[in-house]
Amino acid sequence: MEPIQKFSGRMVALPINDIDTDQIIPARYLKVTDKNGLGSACFSDWRYEADGSPKPEFPLNQPQHQGAAVLIGGHNFGCGSSREHAPWALLGAGFKAVISTYFADIFRNNALKNGLLPVVVDADTHHQLISLSQEDPSSQITVDLESQTVTLPDGRAVSFPVDPFSRYCLLNGVDQLGFLVSLDEHIGRYEAANPGRVMTTA
Repeated sequence: MEPIQKFSGRMVALPINDIDTDQIIPARYLKVTDKNGLGSACFSDWRYEADGSPKPEFPLNQPQHQGAAVLIGGHNFGCGSSREHAPWALLGAGFKAVISTYFADIFRNNALKNGLLPVVVDADTHHQLISLSQEDPSSQITVDLESQTVTLPDGRAVSFPVDPFSRYCLLNGVDQLGFLVSLDEHIGRYEAANPGRVMTTA
């Protein structure tokens, strides 16, 4: 997992409430266990016609939004069934962060475990970001996980919450297993100082 460093990037807005995981990545793609290639299937049913041709009106297909690093989603983003494929697809599509006013719990946890940063902001900031991305697609924001802030083009910094353990893992580019492996030396010292006890029965 790549560490999440401070980055600046353009935005694309998809201001639809209750975007569920089946819309992010339809169920027919869940048979794969490899993340590679899922980016092209992100929002597949909204993004493509039945013949596979891109729908020009869909924001992710529009030239001015190509290369955007931040997706601005609607309220209750990532609701629905639990599937790690949803953050995999968003990462594969080039997004480093998703901004919303609220994330479904399972999606938020899956995103944090897979290196996608879910950023919760207040309704006024959310509305401003949507307007910026639509009126001036070239505008950029800066996302800084270390300070837990999003800085808008006008210089205003907005803080966002993230739990300390997830923040540590994302900053250091490790998942939960990687974190445990990093403690191998400490675990070894503890085991050496605390030899196993033999259980006896009465």
